[in-house]
Amino acid sequence: MEPLSHLGRFLILIGLMIVLLGLLLTFAGKVPYIGRLPGDIIIQRKNFTFYFPLATSILLSLLLTLLLWILSKR
Repeated sequence: MEPLSHLGRFLILIGLMIVLLGLLLTFAGKVPYIGRLPGDIIIQRKNFTFYFPLATSILLSLLLTLLLWILSKR
């Protein structure tokens, strides 16, 4: 294979990941339970709300790790 074909495949993969991330951000509010999992931290006070999606972050990290691991095996 030519050296530039590896770079081309890498750029296509990065582009697809950006598109998937954009779709996820666009439709995340419509997917039930994303951002409202048990383990997500929400602190609400009178004029203050602190939200830290801990469980959601861990779940997304595991899913992305699994996806990238599968893609690296090819």
